[in-house]
Amino acid sequence: MSTKSGKTIAEKIFATHSGREVSAGDIVIADVDFVMAQDGTSPLAIRALEAMGVDQVFDPSKVALVMDHSAPSPLEGVSALHTMMRDFGKKTGSIIYDVGAGVCHQLVPEQGHVVAGDLAIGCDSHTCTYGAINVFSTGVGSTDGAAAMASGKLWFKVPETIKVVVNGELPCGVYSKDIILHLAGILGADGANYKALEFCGSTIDALSIDARMTISNMAIELGAKAGLMAADQKVIDWCLAHSDKEPRPANPDADAVYCQVVEIDATKLVPQIAKPHTVDNVCDIDEVVDLPIQQGVLGTCTNGRLEDLAIAAKILEGKTIDPDVRFIVAPASKQVYLDAMEAGYIQTLVAAGACVVTPGCGPCVGTHNGVPSDGENVISTANRNFKGRMGNSNAFIYLASPAVVAASVLKGKIVDPTKCCCVSKGGE
Repeated sequence: MSTKSGKTIAEKIFATHSGREVSAGDIVIADVDFVMAQDGTSPLAIRALEAMGVDQVFDPSKVALVMDHSAPSPLEGVSALHTMMRDFGKKTGSIIYDVGAGVCHQLVPEQGHVVAGDLAIGCDSHTCTYGAINVFSTGVGSTDGAAAMASGKLWFKVPETIKVVVNGELPCGVYSKDIILHLAGILGADGANYKALEFCGSTIDALSIDARMTISNMAIELGAKAGLMAADQKVIDWCLAHSDKEPRPANPDADAVYCQVVEIDATKLVPQIAKPHTVDNVCDIDEVVDLPIQQGVLGTCTNGRLEDLAIAAKILEGKTIDPDVRFIVAPASKQVYLDAMEAGYIQTLVAAGACVVTPGCGPCVGTHNGVPSDGENVISTANRNFKGRMGNSNAFIYLASPAVVAASVLKGKIVDPTKCCCVSKGGE
C-alpha cells in the first residue's frame, strides 16, 4: 500500500506515468513514452501483434525498430527478418534504423527519443542504459513490447531501489567501467534482481554523460530493472541538446526509502577485470596482468561512445598494436563514427592496427565481426562474458575499460594502463 514517505526516482516516474501516488511493490498500469526493439526481438514482436489482430501502433513516432545485432546481415534468414522489419515500418509508420545506424541503446537517447523523467521500454535487456539521463528504461519480452506498441501502456511492479553512493575523485586510468565492474563484484550477478539501482555521489556528479551511460548500461548485469541517476544540469543540458522534448526531471527526495545502501570510495579503485565466464567474477587487474590475449574489442552499447574511442586513441596514438593481436573497433552509432573521424580518433586507431567495423553489436553478441577461435583470450569493453557470448563457447572473454583494452592490444597481454600509458582521469 502506498505511503507518504519520500520517493525514489523510480517511484516518482511511475507515479507520473500511472497518474497516482505509488510505492515500491505496487502494481501499476503506466503510459510509456517510447518502445524499442532490435533485429533479434522485433520479428517476435511483429508476430505477436499479428496474433493480437493489431496492424498499427499507438504512436509511430514513439516506436522504433533497430537493425544492429546482425548488421549487415550475415545470413539469408537474417536478411528476411530485416525485410520484415522494413515492411512493418512502411505499414505502420514506425521509426526504422537500418543497417549502419548503430546500436539501439546509443540511438534512442542520441536521437532524442527519450529525455529526463520519461518511461521507456525496449525488447533488449540493456535498455536500462537511458537511466543515465534520468529515464526509467527497462528491458521487456517481445510480447510485452508488442502490447506496449499497440496500446502505449504496460503493467509494471514498482521496484525497490538500492542506493549506490560513489564518492571521491577517480585515480588516473580508472573509469566508470571500473565502478560498475567493482559493484558487480560486490552485489553479484543477481544481487539486484527486480530492483532499481540509483547512483549518486560526487564521483557520479563529475562523470560525463557518456561515462554515466556505461554504468547504467550494466545495471542489468546485477539483475536490476533500471540503473537510474538524478537529472543534474549536465543531464538537462544533454537532453536539450539532443531532443525537442521537454525534460521532466524526477529526482529523489532526501527521505526516500531504500532497501539497501552501498557506498564506494572511488579514490581506492584500481582497474577492474571481469574474468570468464561471469560478469561478477571480478578482480583487481594485478591478478591477471600479463595474461596473453589474441583479440581486443572496443565498442558495444557499454563503451562504444565518443569518449571511449578518445581514451583508446590517446593511448594508441603513434603506436602499433602487437602483431599477434586483432583489434576490433565498433562505434556505437553512425554519429559517433562521424564525430570520431572528425576528431581524428578513427585515423589514429586504424593507423595503430585497428579494424573498424559497421556501427552495431556484431563483435559483442557473436553473430559476426570477430568470432574468436578455440582457446583464445579476448579483452573487451562489452558487458557480458558468459560462454559463447562472442560466438565461441571455447573462447575466454575478459571485460575491462577502454583504457585497459587499448593498453593490452599494444603489448599482446593484459596491461595495467595506470602503470604504462598516457591516461586521463575517468570521466573527463
